[in-house]
Amino acid sequence: MTMLLPEGFRDRLPPHADAAAAVESRVLGVAHAYGYERVDPPLAEFAEGLGSRLKDGALSDAVRFVDPVSQRTMAIRPDITAQVARIAATRMAHHPRPVRLSYAGSVLKLRGGALQPEREARQIGCELIGLDTVAAAREVVTVAVEALGAAGASGVSVDFTLPDLVDTLAAGALPVGDVERLRDRLDAKDAGAVAALAPDYLPLIEAAGPFDAAIARLRSFDASGVLTSRLDALEAIAAAIGDRATLTLDPTERHGFEYQTWLGFSLFAAGATREVGRGGTYTLMHEGDAEEAATGFSLFAAAIAGDGAGERRRLFLPVGTPAADGARMRAAGWVTVAALEPGDTPEAQLCTHLYADGEARAL
Repeated sequence: MTMLLPEGFRDRLPPHADAAAAVESRVLGVAHAYGYERVDPPLAEFAEGLGSRLKDGALSDAVRFVDPVSQRTMAIRPDITAQVARIAATRMAHHPRPVRLSYAGSVLKLRGGALQPEREARQIGCELIGLDTVAAAREVVTVAVEALGAAGASGVSVDFTLPDLVDTLAAGALPVGDVERLRDRLDAKDAGAVAALAPDYLPLIEAAGPFDAAIARLRSFDASGVLTSRLDALEAIAAAIGDRATLTLDPTERHGFEYQTWLGFSLFAAGATREVGRGGTYTLMHEGDAEEAATGFSLFAAAIAGDGAGERRRLFLPVGTPAADGARMRAAGWVTVAALEPGDTPEAQLCTHLYADGEARAL
């Protein structure tokens, strides 16, 4: 019988699973070094609670089911950020702010997309909760870039956006009737529709590209100065990153930033076929509708590890190799594979080296 997995699911085999696990370990190592302590929320929880912790964060992409014990609707998490927000607002509400938390776990979406058909993924991230400052945003973006470097990613680039840009302008300097449609058409870079809806917003389509040029265009566009604080903040963050990543700016990008506030960013790496992470500022909700600012990022291990086979470095220990010798080689950083019967071979065990005469010899 052929057993097929559901659409959007896949097995990750060696060495791909090892590569993804190594990415997770390295990312969490960087997070720990910056003071982000790990939390481990459950895979599923009550849907009502999960969907209420992020301001403007809908739970439309969650798989729901009725819990046979409580008879209440539960949801399998499509994003761990909402769970970290719940923890910060309840179990850790007493903790001095800001609180720095990290996490890693599986997430499940109701359906995949055309470009990202996978419904299950392994999400890794950090959240800094309790501050809405340039310093907080700068730290989060810096940790994200450093974590990607530690995970082995090269050619890292950061694409910034300003998710509340249109709302800010429409509420003051450039009022517009249909804000929702304008946001959608700007996101799609539909110049014709933008010209018909609100021609004053057309320069925003051109204000996208390499960071320095894009932010200069935005400053020229912002004659009223309503965006000055945001643009100053972006330049401060960019200065902190320096030459560790290529920086771009697309001020009206909204896809994937539905609940972010003044800052959003997407992360890319050389060789990856899609973005490897995303982050930004957002608002989490406490009981009684009290609000708290937060900034965070999420990375996806499989996207960073890619589909390459990765480097295998395995040392074959022939039958009769003393246990102490194997222990010594493992302590030196080798992965050892011991022959369990005389007919075993390095080739059968996918080994790259053979242990002989007290040393590792390349095959």
